[in-house]
Parts: sequence; C-alpha cells; structure tokens
Amino acid sequence: MRFYSETLGLPDSAFTLLRELIREKTGIFYEDGKKDILCDKLSPLVLEKGFNSFLDYYYFLKYDEESYREWERVFDVLSVPETYFWREIDQINALINVIVPEHHKDRKEEPLRIWSAACATGEEPLTIAIEINETGWFERLNIEINGTDASRKSIEKAREGLYRDRSFRNIPQDIKEKYFLKQGNMFKITEDIHKRVKFSVANLLETHKIYDLAASHVIFCRNVFIYFSENVIRKIVRFFFERMPSPGYLFVGAAESLLKITSDFQLKEIGGALCYVK
Repeated sequence: MRFYSETLGLPDSAFTLLRELIREKTGIFYEDGKKDILCDKLSPLVLEKGFNSFLDYYYFLKYDEESYREWERVFDVLSVPETYFWREIDQINALINVIVPEHHKDRKEEPLRIWSAACATGEEPLTIAIEINETGWFERLNIEINGTDASRKSIEKAREGLYRDRSFRNIPQDIKEKYFLKQGNMFKITEDIHKRVKFSVANLLETHKIYDLAASHVIFCRNVFIYFSENVIRKIVRFFFERMPSPGYLFVGAAESLLKITSDFQLKEIGGALCYVK
C-alpha cells in the first residue's frame, strides 16, 4: 500500500476535496492527521482506474455517470468490518430480557422489528437471532430481524454465513457447537437461524433506502458513529427519531455517546445496559 501512496501522493488541496466528498457520500470523516490512511486505502483503486492523481479520481467519483459502481468499491475499502459474535452482549441481553417481553405484553399482535445497522459480516444480527431462539421467543412472537451494511462485500459474506475462528472469540462453546457446522477451517451458521435475518446493502446517509428500516422498534447502530462527524451523526440520529415508533430503542457502542449530539432520545438503563429511548 505504501508504494502506491508514495507513487501518487495526496496534496492537501486534493485531500480536502476528496475527504469532503467521502463524508458527503459515506458519513466517514478523515481528519487532517489521517491523510496518509485515506491515501493508502484509495491508492490501489486510483491506479486500477488508470488515473495518475487523486484529483482525477475525485472528479471521476463526483461527476462520472458510472461512478456509482466505483462507490461500491470505495465503501468496501473504507469499511472497518471488526465484529464478532456476542460482542457487547449486555445490550442484547437487555433486548431479550426486557424489551421483547414488554412488546409481547403490550403489543403482541404487532411484529417486533429489529434492525442491525452497519452489521458488517453479520455476527451481530445472528447473535440476536440465536439469543431469541434460545429463549423461545420466535415461537411466541412475530420478530423481524434486518442486517444492513454499506459494504456490498461484507453483506455478501453475511449471506454466505461462513465464519473463521476470530469471529468466535467471545461466544459460549455450547452455543457455537449448537448453531455452527464446521466446514474445512470455517464454520457455517445453521440454516434455521441464518434465514431469520434478512441481509441487504444500505448506506445510512441514503435516507430513502433506510426509510422503512428506520421505523424499527429496536435499532442497533453500534461502533459506527466513531467514524462519523458530529453533523452526520446528528442527521442520522434525528432521522431515526422521526421514523421510530414510541417506545423505540436505539443501542450504540459502549465507546460512543449521543448526549452532546441529541436531546431527542432519553438515555436509560434497561436490564443492566444503557439505551437511548424514544
């Protein structure tokens, strides 16, 4: 990667134009000190398109009618698919132990809709599906689970349902043995759980594509806002609030806070986990 970036270079003027375009399209913001990181990630794409400069690549992404195909590749190289089963499980336990039972009590005729936004390769929504299955809620309540990500490559992997050992660093061994079948050096999620999650490609900034998803009762949008600017986060969270039913539950990552971003949601402790509640 370093060879590519040294070959092209990224002048400050081109970096500013490119990072603002990327923020506009993806929400991801690269601060001044992260110019080299952006350069390393995009250099192979620039050269593969036959361009000699990042400025040429910027004009292509911004104005070319065929650039939508290239944006799929940009999403893939900029995405950070760091996820694993049973990650921050306390929030999922709050869903299972408190939110699902309350929905069943008050609105059991209404399907419970759960959306895992920015789900990467699918470990998060599959963890939710496994836990729901373990507690028998699929048999008592109509539950819909959606998993989306802006990276088409990540969603393709989620649809395959094949995972390496690194995805199981936190999962109980008995759960792994019950819900995964070994295939070579990988493990495949059982079909009865895999089919419980509908995976699709969706960019959080394209509100027309997430219009229905944002109306979910529960949204997990964890460990994604750390890459966004405050203005982008504010825009997304406001859209969630406008579309979610009441009560609605928004879970973000443990390292993320919305307290300075929005006053729409109330931060509450539910079942031992923090949640933003509408």
